Amino acid sequence: MSTESFLLSNEPALRLGIFLAVFSAMALWEIAMPRRVLRQAKATRWSNNLVLVALNTILLRVLFPTTAVGLALSAGESGTGLLNHFAVPYPVAVVLSILLLDLAIYLQHLMFHAVPVLWRLHRMHHADLDFDVTTGARFHPIEILLSMLIKFAAIALLGAPAVAVLVFEILLNATAMFNHANVRIHPAWDRVLRWFVVTPDMHRVHHSVDAPETNSNFGFNLPWWDRVFGTYRAQPAAGHEKMTIGIGQFRAARELWLDRMLAIPFHDDAGPYAINRRQEV
Repeated sequence: MSTESFLLSNEPALRLGIFLAVFSAMALWEIAMPRRVLRQAKATRWSNNLVLVALNTILLRVLFPTTAVGLALSAGESGTGLLNHFAVPYPVAVVLSILLLDLAIYLQHLMFHAVPVLWRLHRMHHADLDFDVTTGARFHPIEILLSMLIKFAAIALLGAPAVAVLVFEILLNATAMFNHANVRIHPAWDRVLRWFVVTPDMHRVHHSVDAPETNSNFGFNLPWWDRVFGTYRAQPAAGHEKMTIGIGQFRAARELWLDRMLAIPFHDDAGPYAINRRQEV
């Protein structure tokens, strides 16, 4: 059995094991060294956010006959994609694919803030009234499906090696839990870390109720794209302890329940947060 076939056959167990390990580590870190005092009932938020994670996982398994790694294997076998048309050394192709896939996720995130109809979907992620490890997996099912289609298109266009896709998927899931965690990191360490990875303090700014802060720090994994494209914001104006998490339209605790979360895209008012509507405020 080839290495790629072995990875594909063991992908679900590998990803689940790493997810549980990182989630548990972040949850324990949040208990030991919290960054902010949580303002909502943790039992309500966690139960509804985690049921949503389960729902999205089942939906992806039912609607998509293959995973991102499976698509990469098929692209490699058929010679589809840019990297399969050029004599790119395998290690270079792996590193380049991880970087370009991360750039694609950054641009996708930017697009979900810039287009009002897409913002309606994405705002469910921002409507969480607290910010912790479960927020990192709180996405509307329709957004999850659209994101998977965009990811598939990027993988097919690049011809990314299956190993690169697997590493990228694991990194993206792990860093999403890390940078949404309610954990305290010494400011000196944070200043160093945010040159290499999106830290919780960096990404928390993106979850501010203030629209200009919401529309900054779009990176999930690598922090460089925000600096390159001018969307980087170092700190929230009110400071991390006093900043308000969430968005303006959904401030009631009842909005944290699954039925209300799923209804968020269908509320009439898109609000002032979509980037190209900020001048209307």
